[in-house]
Amino acid sequence: MKFSANSVWENKDKYDVVVIGAGHAGCEAALACARLGFQTVVFTVSVDSIALMPCNPNIGGSSKGHLVRELDALGGEMGKVIDRTFIQSKMLNKSKGPAVHSLRAQADKANYSRTMRRVLENQERLDIRQQEVVRILTEDNQVTGVQTYSGAVYRCRAVILCTGTYLKARCIYGDVSSHTGPNGLQAANYLTDCLKDELGIKMYRFKTGTPARVDKNSIDFSKMEEQFGDERVVPFSFTTNPDDVQIDQASCWLTYTNEETHRIIRDNLDRSPLYSGMIEGTGPRYCPSIEDKVVKFADKKRHQVFIEPEGLETNEMYIGGMSSSLPEDVQYEMYRSVPGLEHVKIVRNAYAIEYDCIDARQLKPTLEFRNISGLFSGGQFNGSSGYEEAAAQGLIAGINTARKLQRKDGIILDRSEAYIGVLIDDLVTKESHEPYRMMTSRAEYRLLLRQDNADQRLTKIGHEIGLISDERYNRLLMKIECINEEIERVSHVHVGTSDNVQDLLKKYESTPLNSGISLTELIRRPELSYQALESIDQGRPEFPADLKEEIENQIDINIKYDGYIKRQLRQVEQFKKMEKKKIPEDIDYDAIQSLRIEAIQKLKEYRPVSIGQASRISGVSPADISVLLIYLGGK
Repeated sequence: MKFSANSVWENKDKYDVVVIGAGHAGCEAALACARLGFQTVVFTVSVDSIALMPCNPNIGGSSKGHLVRELDALGGEMGKVIDRTFIQSKMLNKSKGPAVHSLRAQADKANYSRTMRRVLENQERLDIRQQEVVRILTEDNQVTGVQTYSGAVYRCRAVILCTGTYLKARCIYGDVSSHTGPNGLQAANYLTDCLKDELGIKMYRFKTGTPARVDKNSIDFSKMEEQFGDERVVPFSFTTNPDDVQIDQASCWLTYTNEETHRIIRDNLDRSPLYSGMIEGTGPRYCPSIEDKVVKFADKKRHQVFIEPEGLETNEMYIGGMSSSLPEDVQYEMYRSVPGLEHVKIVRNAYAIEYDCIDARQLKPTLEFRNISGLFSGGQFNGSSGYEEAAAQGLIAGINTARKLQRKDGIILDRSEAYIGVLIDDLVTKESHEPYRMMTSRAEYRLLLRQDNADQRLTKIGHEIGLISDERYNRLLMKIECINEEIERVSHVHVGTSDNVQDLLKKYESTPLNSGISLTELIRRPELSYQALESIDQGRPEFPADLKEEIENQIDINIKYDGYIKRQLRQVEQFKKMEKKKIPEDIDYDAIQSLRIEAIQKLKEYRPVSIGQASRISGVSPADISVLLIYLGGK
């Protein structure tokens, strides 16, 4: 769809930064720029889509919870907003080690969007504009402004693309196809042409999907398993007092598909746009449609289906695990074969959505385009999936846009510092033909990158950037001091074989003592913890009430996993050596003898900033890295 220009005119408002899109990436990017002192405007096709949750009604989850806590530690907003708007919260993977513990909260979707919108509306130096941007204006490969559909030109010094799933979006179920964005909102139909034809940006066509929303009153919950939130809620934001988020929580429910469900799907695969060829885009491997599950896991007799509330003031329920693009009549038949949904009434049909996004390998690790100065990019537009991945990229894009305008070096988190570092490094160095999803298995140093210590890892960086206040940073330093002093103290506290010690050990089914032992050695026992030993630890200090749980948890983890943590720290030292070996921007790869042709091509295309980054590029072998090291060592 080519844009036919309306009469062009210059808007007189002065802006430093234009953010295109007000989803989870755009909100974080715009807030970061404004909070760092730059006059910012965020454009959206609809102000009703600000921080919209078009798919699942939750924030966090496995590895995604890590991203939200890291984002909060750096000064982002998502964690604060979900703490104010959640209706159920649960720490996942608690039966496993702390490296994979991940916080997940059901959101009141409408309230989340309203709350984030109010944050944007009340932020100094930030304007919101409902208008479609159709062109990025440049001179000599430098951003100079944007043009909207109405013909208005807004001059600026930098642009951040956070278009999500709106570019040339098409929603599909059965043979019904609508050129709209998610939830029937207006698509952005014109910007793609500018990006491809005028700026030479390589684009992909990706797909994602969403299940039906159904009427709560038509569900028989007696045939389902009720799912409760945690008795003691852990907040996402390190600034939220845990006592403030202990609420009466809403329930979710669990049911299952069955062989009849799978028969209905198989019998109608020829009517699925996924299998008929009607859908061109590539879908997410790790969030498949129910059609994909039935085809690819044919041996499975059933699949989990989670029934989740969309909010407290609506009867709409989300059918998690059953996204689909099957025709409407098949959707009814399919959903009604599931126990508890026999008489279900659909409020909104399930659908797939296709959209344009970029090959993120065109970006620097700062999320700025290599060939266009001042043009940054974040979120699903970079080929990722998920609200949390989007928000994390949006924050980093916003921070680095501001730092470019401040004439400062960009912030690049490496793989040993943050899940955000893993996410961005993977996007800009690895070829991806499907929406990228963050997973704990992608993080090599996940024992160090736990969700519980995100503040200790990243708040100092957020403070140096200017997004974390002195008060918050000093409070963190006090917390770290409490943790370190207490770990040192308990290592020197010894207990003997007194009755009260032996009784405590018996209570926890722990081996009784034959001689004295330090509290540290007792804490290392799997069945015991720092908290469990309180009654036999007479010298225990008083911690600030709102930090007590966090401090005690950190003491416990650091003592129990001390050996593993030290081993991973040694691995990080080796990793850092490779990351510190920088590659000059003007290096001539053609002049390096013994580099393979494929490696030369890939290195010229990606222009890695370090030997470490070069080693992670597909097509660059360990032998090529050795040649590079020898070449750089002789320079």
